[in-house]
Amino acid sequence: MTEKEKESISIEEHKPQSEHSLLALPDPGSPERLLAERKLVRKLDRRVLPTIFIIFIMNYIDRNGITTARLKGMQDDLHISDIQYATVIAILFVSYCPAQIPSNMLLNYITRPSLYIGSCVVLWGLTSALTGITRNFGGILACRVFIGLPEAAFYPGAIYLLSRWYTKKELAFRSAVLYAGLLISNAFGALMAAGILSEMEGKRGIRAWRWLFYIEGSITILIGFMSMWLLPDYPDNTRWMTAGERRLAQARLSEDAGEADKDNAEDSPMEGLKMAIKDPLVLIFSLMTVSQLLGLSFVQFFPTLTQTLGFSTTVSLLLAAPPWILASIVCCLNAWHADKTGERFFHIAGWWWGVILGFIIGLSTMAIAGRYVSMFLMACGYAGFAMTLVWVSNAISRPPAKRAAAIGIVNGCGNVGNVMGSYTWKAAWGPEYHQSMAISLAALAFSTALSFVIRQMLISKNRKLDADENAAVEGANRTRVEEAARLEGLTFEQAMERRKGYRYLY
Repeated sequence: MTEKEKESISIEEHKPQSEHSLLALPDPGSPERLLAERKLVRKLDRRVLPTIFIIFIMNYIDRNGITTARLKGMQDDLHISDIQYATVIAILFVSYCPAQIPSNMLLNYITRPSLYIGSCVVLWGLTSALTGITRNFGGILACRVFIGLPEAAFYPGAIYLLSRWYTKKELAFRSAVLYAGLLISNAFGALMAAGILSEMEGKRGIRAWRWLFYIEGSITILIGFMSMWLLPDYPDNTRWMTAGERRLAQARLSEDAGEADKDNAEDSPMEGLKMAIKDPLVLIFSLMTVSQLLGLSFVQFFPTLTQTLGFSTTVSLLLAAPPWILASIVCCLNAWHADKTGERFFHIAGWWWGVILGFIIGLSTMAIAGRYVSMFLMACGYAGFAMTLVWVSNAISRPPAKRAAAIGIVNGCGNVGNVMGSYTWKAAWGPEYHQSMAISLAALAFSTALSFVIRQMLISKNRKLDADENAAVEGANRTRVEEAARLEGLTFEQAMERRKGYRYLY
């Protein structure tokens, strides 16, 4: 860079933000552009990924604390039957599932998602802590209903927020880091619960399972307040980024899809919902996720499953950790490879086949070694689920209002599978749980078939684009292409030429 160019940039940096935001960006693909993008992504990664990772750890620790509390007398103290316990597990999804759709629509509409998501984290932490004071079935039922409402904002909201910052070939790994928080929570939560349940019994006259909710809920509240400062908003208004970084963040997403990642005036949240509902891909994704989560519903009963190995409560909780530690590593490696290759179907469905193998082993033997190996295979199945909403985001990319609604619909409807799964793993079917495994196996087979249908639909779309390069142009939105041209400093015709290279990932 010459001295004259350096002086020009120095002058531009001191101009008002409105002028600074119109600075020309380095050419796409140039060394300067690649360096600037790497710096931007690293800055995002350092701040965003640890935050959402920790939030998701606490999300599932708070949600599944009830399964570990059960091992230390919660069910007996509250005088609830096995059917009532299954209802307590399932009732969370009655509020959690439907709330995801309006929550994601609202998230796309508001300007400060960091404050919205952070507030929801604080609210579910408070509700989790209050679970510790419940005295009967009605009390814990109410807590489970109200914890589902704020929790509905986080996972689909976090995936949508990541999709506003990362390109389609960066999104899978970042989403996997987020989801690894869930998987680690099953390990870390079990270890934390083992310590609390073994050491806090009777402290200040309070049962250990109550201390479990008090401690875990308090940690979540603290993290929620911190996340309001740590999380980003959108590329055009994040406070801890410079104007040049915000401009680059918008331009790289425009280049990725050939259109600006921005809603037009007519793309209201309700219009986005209508577009998503009319898209057959959204329906198939939803059915696939329902079936998938039914097949993976063992997660809600994992401590109970490890207890069938015949060890004490503390040892059972410790044994529950290693499968999830392995699953979190597999999850990140799988997503990293998916980003490198751009492939989606095998990186999702392939792990379900591993779960099916685990169920077959579980159906075949009650030997401790065989059952424990099957639990590792079952846990690794979540590496596939971690990619599901990424695939939704890739397949339904524009406009953002439609993408936000689609993510909310797929994850919200999909969690009906967890509701069904709450009644699948009945205590009466233990310790073998053969019926439970057979139901889950069939569900994953059906989910595999639906994911193959999605793959073929996307391949068909790409074939049409390959056969007629103008098809991508005809499907483009002029306003968003014009915005992409403005961000990149291109003519409209140049931006339309770039749009011809857009393809779906399958």
